[in-house]
Amino acid sequence: MAERARLSAADIDFVRGLVIHEDADILALNKPPGLSSQGGRIAAHTLDDLLAAFAKPSGVKPRLVHRLDRDTSGVILAARSQPAAAFLGKAMMARRFKKTYLAVVAPGAPDPRAGTIEAALVRQDIGREAYVRVSPADAPGAQTAFTRYRTLTADAVAALLELSPRTGRMHQLRVHLASIGRPIAGDPRYGGALALYGQPVARLMLHAAALAFPHPAGGETRIEAPPPADFAALAARIAR
Repeated sequence: MAERARLSAADIDFVRGLVIHEDADILALNKPPGLSSQGGRIAAHTLDDLLAAFAKPSGVKPRLVHRLDRDTSGVILAARSQPAAAFLGKAMMARRFKKTYLAVVAPGAPDPRAGTIEAALVRQDIGREAYVRVSPADAPGAQTAFTRYRTLTADAVAALLELSPRTGRMHQLRVHLASIGRPIAGDPRYGGALALYGQPVARLMLHAAALAFPHPAGGETRIEAPPPADFAALAARIAR
């Protein structure tokens, strides 16, 4: 219980307030933007640290099954036991997880308004920063990547897209959308607009809205997370 002892009462209340589903095998949370999933470089708790609030008397805490970028909000899943973690890990490797994201992009709707982006990605480390770029499929280190998208609402300024990645590469959605000329708003790394409708966009407008997956106890489970207030407010401006 040493890790839990390092958490304040406010920390414990905060992370418990993020829970959107809880059972004997899994824990699902609606991660806010600005909170690193794991291994953050800033001197602050990560979500992985905060999961100590749910530790068993033995000290074993839930394990994150996947990650979200620091500024991405939405559904993130943790396993409560090693068998559950192993089951979910295998399901993810078999691509049995179905992820649905929402993103605000600019300028306007992509052309076509719905489709699939199939573009291999390769990682580049520049100093302490990691970047991803589109590359030929046969380039050294290249990984295949597929993203389905459809436009929900759009005007001349921006569009709200629903995204369904078939692969889970680093920065995949950000780079794929930038590659078709519609980078995600608030993403300076990949050319996203930093202001829309005369207002600043302070962070990446990407939200993990839903996650469907096989449950360790059997059957399929789907968990949804409402977007944070800043995302919802910006999305409401589109085509209003």
